[in-house]
Amino acid sequence: MIDNSIFPHPVYKDTVLAPLFEGVKAHHVSSITQINQAHLVMLCETGIVPIETGKQIASALIEIEKDLADANPEYTGEYEDYFFLVEAELRKRVGPDIAGMLHTARSRNDMDHTVFKLALAKRCDELTQQALHLCDVLTKKAEVEKETLIVAYTHGQPAQPSTFGHYLCAVLEVLLRDLQRLQLAREGIDHCPMGAAAITTSGFPINRERMAELLGFSAPLLNSYGCIASVDYVTGLYSAIKLMFLHLGRVIQDMQFWSAFEVGQLYVPNSLVQISSIMPQKRNPVPIEHLRHLASVTVGRCDAIVGTMHNTPFTDMNDSEGEVQQAGYAAFESGSRVLDLFAALISASSINEERVAKNTDASCITITELADTLVREEGLSFRQAHEIAADTAKAVIADQKPLREGFTPFSTAFEAHAGKAPKMNHERFIHAVSPQNFVAIRTRPGGPAPCALDAALEQYQQTSKSLRTKNKSFVDQSTLAARLRGAAFAKLVQE
Repeated sequence: MIDNSIFPHPVYKDTVLAPLFEGVKAHHVSSITQINQAHLVMLCETGIVPIETGKQIASALIEIEKDLADANPEYTGEYEDYFFLVEAELRKRVGPDIAGMLHTARSRNDMDHTVFKLALAKRCDELTQQALHLCDVLTKKAEVEKETLIVAYTHGQPAQPSTFGHYLCAVLEVLLRDLQRLQLAREGIDHCPMGAAAITTSGFPINRERMAELLGFSAPLLNSYGCIASVDYVTGLYSAIKLMFLHLGRVIQDMQFWSAFEVGQLYVPNSLVQISSIMPQKRNPVPIEHLRHLASVTVGRCDAIVGTMHNTPFTDMNDSEGEVQQAGYAAFESGSRVLDLFAALISASSINEERVAKNTDASCITITELADTLVREEGLSFRQAHEIAADTAKAVIADQKPLREGFTPFSTAFEAHAGKAPKMNHERFIHAVSPQNFVAIRTRPGGPAPCALDAALEQYQQTSKSLRTKNKSFVDQSTLAARLRGAAFAKLVQE
């Protein structure tokens, strides 16, 4: 029979406390160590804890960190959580009075949110670095493929010619905006909750700015209630991550479509193709399917975290803490796999130019430029030119001929609608409806012509450089804090 007067109840222990304890061991021990060291340094620097006492605590913390790492303890229920296990180990070494001084002017409330922010910041910086690598891959591929023709589709149907480089630049442009959103969310993590204590700060003369500096934050998070109640650093970050993989998922779906046998526009090399166990003629580019489902899994994991915050009270509560934080880290894991695999796919794949030419011929996708040319060179209205182009397209499609062989039906349509013969001769007609001319003439900003693409790529590289500089500043800030904290803590031990 269970004694309901003794904590923890065995079911609560097995379903909540033990999994949380394992989660801390897997994800948060380093952050807890950083906070303990920084907080002790700050307490000693402000005179709240005497230097000699701080030295004893510091030496004990070093021992505890090593001993717990070696022991890899399992959850027994003797102590409520990992925090109390460390505190108990500290009491064993320096006694309860001295051990208790470490927790002066802090709470598990401000500690928890600081732990989560440290863990999220590190993961966000790493994910950003991977996404920036994908930006580099897209940029290089777009430069190489800026004149490689493709069929651009709308509503699943052939629409107009473009280039692979132009398409990749569209992907790159969205990814750069996603990274800007991600860095804005990263800035939301860059303020330290330490010093808020339970809710209202403390009557002790703590130095919140020093805590932020020692832990690698740019500044304290100002409002102490908000430090323990606001979860926008969680919802903002996971929303930004979700959008990145939602958008990449749309591109991945195009890769699936383009590589289909009936389209055949994208060639995926053998290194990224698996063969059927029973149908040896099949080339299955299954990495694309893995990309699609991993991107969707990442989106779903982000939604789960944001959804968990819905209709929760504006206060410190478990809905935003250990369980959900640990679950959220899986989004970084699956997202990381997408970024690496997608970069490999883009680098290795190529356009099947022969299939592009056949699909272009079969679908009459340069007809828009014929109408535009008639407006410019024949002085027709666009509507009149469009009707001539429409009749020409119907005729060549019915005859199953490429548009370049449609000069005769074009001349007939022109005379029927304009009441005169066209000035355009056969040679000029062939040039006007060629996919190369279609692309080359579209030189406006953002167009597929090489000159327009070069100007766009220069802009993208500047944006990427700015994002990379900002990401480096976050990483450097954390690195500097580690050095400052390490030096200050070592000095305390040696005092």
